[in-house]
Amino acid sequence: MKFSESWLREWVNPAVSSEVLSEQLSMAGLEVDAVSPVAGDFIGVVVGEVVSCAQHPDADKLQVTKVDVGDEELLDIVCGASNCRQGLKVAVAKVGAVLPGDFKIKKAKLRGQPSMGMLCSLSELGMAEESAGIIELPADAPVGQDVRQYLQLDDVTIEVDLTPNRADCLGLLGLAREVAVLNALDFQTPEYQVVAPAHDEQRPIELLAPEACPRYLGRVIRNINPGVKSPLWLVEKLRRCGVRSIDPVVDVTNFVLLELGHPMHAFDLAKIEGNIQVRYAHSDEKMVLLDGSEVTLLPGTLLIADQQKPLAMAGIFGGLHSGVTEQSSDIFLESAFFAPEAMAGKARQYGLHTDASHRYERGVDPALQRQAMERATALLLDIVGGEPGPVVEAVSSAHLPTANQIELSATQLNKLLGISIEASTVERILRQLGLQLTNTADGWHVSTPSWRFDLAIAEDLIEEVARVYGYNQIPNEAPSARLTMRRFAEAEIPLHLLRQLLVNRGYQEAITYSFVDPKVQQLMYPQVEALMLPNPISADMSAMRLSTWAGLLQTVVANQNRQQLQLRLFESGLKFVPDASAENGVRQVPVIGGVLVGSIGQGQWNQTERPYDFFDVKGDVEALLATTSDADRFDFVPAEHTALHPGQTAEITRHGQHVGWLGALHPDAERKLGIKGKCYLFELELAGLGERAIVQCQELSRYPANRRDLAVVVKSDVRFADILATIKKVGGNQLVGLKLFDVYSGQGVAEGYKSLAIALTLQDSARTLEDKDIQQVVDQVVVALKNEFNATLRD
Repeated sequence: MKFSESWLREWVNPAVSSEVLSEQLSMAGLEVDAVSPVAGDFIGVVVGEVVSCAQHPDADKLQVTKVDVGDEELLDIVCGASNCRQGLKVAVAKVGAVLPGDFKIKKAKLRGQPSMGMLCSLSELGMAEESAGIIELPADAPVGQDVRQYLQLDDVTIEVDLTPNRADCLGLLGLAREVAVLNALDFQTPEYQVVAPAHDEQRPIELLAPEACPRYLGRVIRNINPGVKSPLWLVEKLRRCGVRSIDPVVDVTNFVLLELGHPMHAFDLAKIEGNIQVRYAHSDEKMVLLDGSEVTLLPGTLLIADQQKPLAMAGIFGGLHSGVTEQSSDIFLESAFFAPEAMAGKARQYGLHTDASHRYERGVDPALQRQAMERATALLLDIVGGEPGPVVEAVSSAHLPTANQIELSATQLNKLLGISIEASTVERILRQLGLQLTNTADGWHVSTPSWRFDLAIAEDLIEEVARVYGYNQIPNEAPSARLTMRRFAEAEIPLHLLRQLLVNRGYQEAITYSFVDPKVQQLMYPQVEALMLPNPISADMSAMRLSTWAGLLQTVVANQNRQQLQLRLFESGLKFVPDASAENGVRQVPVIGGVLVGSIGQGQWNQTERPYDFFDVKGDVEALLATTSDADRFDFVPAEHTALHPGQTAEITRHGQHVGWLGALHPDAERKLGIKGKCYLFELELAGLGERAIVQCQELSRYPANRRDLAVVVKSDVRFADILATIKKVGGNQLVGLKLFDVYSGQGVAEGYKSLAIALTLQDSARTLEDKDIQQVVDQVVVALKNEFNATLRD
């Protein structure tokens, strides 16, 4: 927000300098970005009147003038401006004047004609970057008066960077309130006189979207003079706020926007057919904007329309065919409240950002519309004339914002600020901010004014008290706190332990978005309808992930496209599973997942290179499960998953409950994603892992260990995991090691059978095992395997 300091001081004039005023605003949260003079540094420029203006005898583009500057004699000045004419009041730099850039005016001759000064343009006085002609001053400008004094150019422009919650300060009215509060001055919101209607013509208003526009005011003004130029005072006020003058109607609406912080718009009445409608855009409806561009209106876009066509995008941009032009003699003036929720992001969808959308997105005072209408009407009548009709108002009271009711505790206020502020000081600050107070047992019940819709909770009020009281008045004291040791359950499995384990096994951690490409996810979960985002960042980030695999596989593709073919990646985070019984219809499940692509032993002189296989990734998963106290109770069950290869898929369970998945990526998904080589995936639900194994200290055995090897023949469909469990069950405490070191099928083994070579390591902590003890355990194992799996010893 850029504003003129002199304009602000018309509203409230504290006895402080520009520097102190800027410091006050910054310390109050309205950060001042720049303070700039409104004009260049010049002297010796006065108001003059062109008494005569004739063509230069030797130059087509020059004119010879005689100018009255209040001296005894008229000045002969040669001027090249096309708008120079007799009777015009101008800014005259007399001989001896110094213009911006240390440019000194001297006596001169131009094409043989004497020139005793210069008629100045805005750019020559440092008031604009460029200008088309000399300054045209009002007809009543006093000849001979210093231009700097006449135009009040000893002024500065202050630019403040407002946070989104302080939309009330996007106008001089809100800024004046702030300055009054900061300087403990009384401030009374001005009330503009109601303009009496001169005729009865009106346009009915239909609110077809009251939740987006609960209040809309309109007024017909007939017989304006479109040929009138905006007065210099209006042009100057706009210029000092960074707004270019266009025409009187637009300038007045911009003036009200800057003064009150309330956007307005005017339509050419002759272009409106029937009633005014405030509605949402129809499907594929088109509109030509004021800048000449045509847009296809998106669903949810709020429009101002007549009964035949859209007139404007509400609160964003006017339409070309309904705009006021130099031929417009009758206008329809609007003043409306549009809900911030309905406006947020709408301008950005069309690549637009306007002063109106900037304010409506953040919120305007819902009680300011009539005041803005009356102010704009009075200004228009003074400048372009005209005959106003009655103000027509359509309102849906049920959809208008209501004042927030907040309970503020004095104890809480003093605790959060760390100091004790007198109750009378707190009450003075809050009342000056426009809040209504009622005393309670430990504080105040507060009702917020219509323009402070950002105040919703007690902490907001505490912040207001702190910034108005002055952060500099709050002493710098280190906070004191009593710290207690965080309770730590040793049996919990910390996520960082699992992450570090995978890093130690050669994995790298990936961090991808929780939003994934729905097409990629559909390849893996064709039967699951994911949660779609209503306002996604992009089309390929519009679905909440059902697992970490979608992001990891896209990361694999990106790496392979950059010649990185050996990949071991993992990621931890949440997956989002649709569940009608869960809060908001989605269950958020913490998981850790990984992907494995490439080969092992690549480029190693002492290793044979081979592609990664199912058992490589299974070993990594088993390492994760080994951190738990229940590692023996996890099981890898053959299963089917839409994302994984049939026959190379295992469901991971614990005590029969689902924990995760493991397997090779389905060939169809592999082909459609363009992944090179075999790809293996795993994912574990962290909640299913249980507790970790707590270290148990025990004495090391001083007695030798003994190894016995068994080669048993079983049917090919018998799982080694089941054999392993049986051996552990019958092996007793003396069985300290168990390892499968060979699997064989072929000659010497019947078809449909396989031979498993198993090493048993036996040891006792109290004595040396004798052969009979060892043989007893081996016999028990053989019998158990015979009974459970019909296993036989291989010859």
